Amino acid sequence: MNKHLIARSMIALMLAANVPAFAQHNDRRDDRREYRDDRREDRRDFRDERREDRRDYRDARRDDRRDDRQARRGAGPRHDLYRGNRLPANYHHKQYVVDNWRSHRLSAPPRGYHWVQVGNDYVLAAIATGIIASVLLGN
Repeated sequence: MNKHLIARSMIALMLAANVPAFAQHNDRRDDRREYRDDRREDRRDFRDERREDRRDYRDARRDDRRDDRQARRGAGPRHDLYRGNRLPANYHHKQYVVDNWRSHRLSAPPRGYHWVQVGNDYVLAAIATGIIASVLLGN
């Protein structure tokens, strides 16, 4: 009977010794799962923060309602000629067109454009439409 008791207790001890190993294996798996969940949550938080930053930037850009033209001086005697506007018809005459742009230290006008002198300022305007492409202030 002692042999059976000793054998049973030995078997019980061997089984009991393996149970924590199985539990530790599952614990490691749970630890890895928790680690992955934490990393996923961190990435999610980072994406949310980036999204909020983009929204803040868009909102700030949308709130900027100032008119830059009021802060800048335009070309011409009345300072009312800006890029994108149409050159007044009285400046389409040959006397205002700058043919010798090199002597005025201007760059070569692209095809379809010419330099026009308006007071001390120079305007690069489209020949066909009169739309101002560039303004150089002479001060």
